[in-house]
Amino acid sequence: MTLWVGVMSGTSLDGVDVAIVETEGGGERPDAWRVAAFRTEPYETATRRRIAAAITSGSAASLCELDFELAERIASAVRRALAAASLEPGDIEAIGSHGQTVWHEPPAGSRAGATLQLGQAAVIAERTSCDVVSDFRVRDMAAGGEGAPLTAYTDWLLFRGAESRAIQNIGGIGNVTALPARSSPRTPQAYDTGPGVVLIDGAVEELTGGESRFDLDGKLAGRGTVNEAALAEWLTDPFFSLPPPRSTGRERFSRDRLLEWMDRHAALSAEDSVATLTELTARTIADAYGWLEEAPAACYLCGGGARNPVLAARLEDLLAPVPVRDLSALGLDPDAREAVAFALLARQHVLGFPANAPWATGADGPRLLGARTPA
Repeated sequence: MTLWVGVMSGTSLDGVDVAIVETEGGGERPDAWRVAAFRTEPYETATRRRIAAAITSGSAASLCELDFELAERIASAVRRALAAASLEPGDIEAIGSHGQTVWHEPPAGSRAGATLQLGQAAVIAERTSCDVVSDFRVRDMAAGGEGAPLTAYTDWLLFRGAESRAIQNIGGIGNVTALPARSSPRTPQAYDTGPGVVLIDGAVEELTGGESRFDLDGKLAGRGTVNEAALAEWLTDPFFSLPPPRSTGRERFSRDRLLEWMDRHAALSAEDSVATLTELTARTIADAYGWLEEAPAACYLCGGGARNPVLAARLEDLLAPVPVRDLSALGLDPDAREAVAFALLARQHVLGFPANAPWATGADGPRLLGARTPA
């Protein structure tokens, strides 16, 4: 039995997720696994705004400062998670820290991609007394891949079953992993579907003057009406017609772009604006399933958007007759999926297993992901 820690701060800028994962066996696929602990430490408003500002217009000085500040936050979150689970640093094999993405530029034609995550691994290692595996995306991109979605590989490790399944993440950005049945010769597929809750959350925060950060229980969207003309402006984005492999982020679906759209449609009520953005997420997820080689037997939702009943119900309508379920039906808290993934990616690095899934990223071949910083 070995223990691994995974840390994730996603595009939704909610905070730091920490998962402690116990695995058995030394093969590529663990003989057994379980989540020993999971917790989230939310960012305060000022921190979220600083990160968002760094993404859109950060100076070298601000990015450098944020790199170390976020590492301190990550290390503190890990220490508290270990203490709450009555564990010592010596009990942990390694921490897998994704860091906070501030820029992700997918490759395009002859232009190579680039990616940057903040949260200095050396600081995390120093503060936690644990080995740290970080910079997971860069090797895949160096090999010509999209660098995302990295969770596709861990979905393949954990969730492949007797029937075909789609694991649909609705974080800040949405992504799908389509897993064929265990007996099928088909290759899995995975790619970003487009905005998850990044635009919804941004609109809610703007419309409520910062009093709310997301559409709790889909109440705003549920009272609104979709404006098809306003929706159409988003749907013309060239990203949605790109075939996989493909990835995207806040660089494309940015706050500045959202505010410009809201200004153009200032006559819309708050409810109608949020309903339109919720429809955008649901419709682009459903449309993205057109790239799948076979329809899944079921779709399992995870990420913050999975808790929005209006969004989930709309997806169920659009994906019918495919049933839409919660990832907890497969034994994992939907909120923990990404942190668990990076715990497992740390395991794969330490044990020497390539984990970039070229079928998802389009890389030239399998690559060992991450860089290890000793305690």
